[in-house]
Amino acid sequence: MNDTPRDERAIREYAEGFASNLVAAGMARMPARVFAALLVTDGGSLTAAELAETLQASPAAISGAVRYLTQVDMIRRDREPGSRRDVFRLYDDIWDSLLRRRDAILRMWAANLREGAAIVGAGSPAGKRMSDSAEYFEFVHRELPGVLDAWARHKEDRAKKGLDAAQ
Repeated sequence: MNDTPRDERAIREYAEGFASNLVAAGMARMPARVFAALLVTDGGSLTAAELAETLQASPAAISGAVRYLTQVDMIRRDREPGSRRDVFRLYDDIWDSLLRRRDAILRMWAANLREGAAIVGAGSPAGKRMSDSAEYFEFVHRELPGVLDAWARHKEDRAKKGLDAAQ
């Protein structure tokens, strides 16, 4: 447990900056803001009402953002026992979870690109471009499990040494 007082203003500014980076990478603004707001909460979860209050956004904007984030598996929707309100949560070890779920998409893209290259002609400029893209996704698909396993071993080693991720 951390006894350091939280500077809520600095946290809000950081979250908005992180959200801006997500927007620059192609994510829509409100889902980026919701994701960042969840990321900076100690519990990693907020209700829709709490998100609307935190972000000074309309319930409709929050609804659209959480719908998008759940569809792309960046957050999950849970219901607290005994409550009728949904709670939106980050997955544990969000980046590892996200990449592991995206691995199936890499296989699908590679297969689609191989099919497309055959249709447009493997020797054509478009076919070459599509074959190169398929090869890239196949390579990443092959290498990603090793990277993720290395990350898991790294985390386990840190835990054995009594280190946390903040150190």
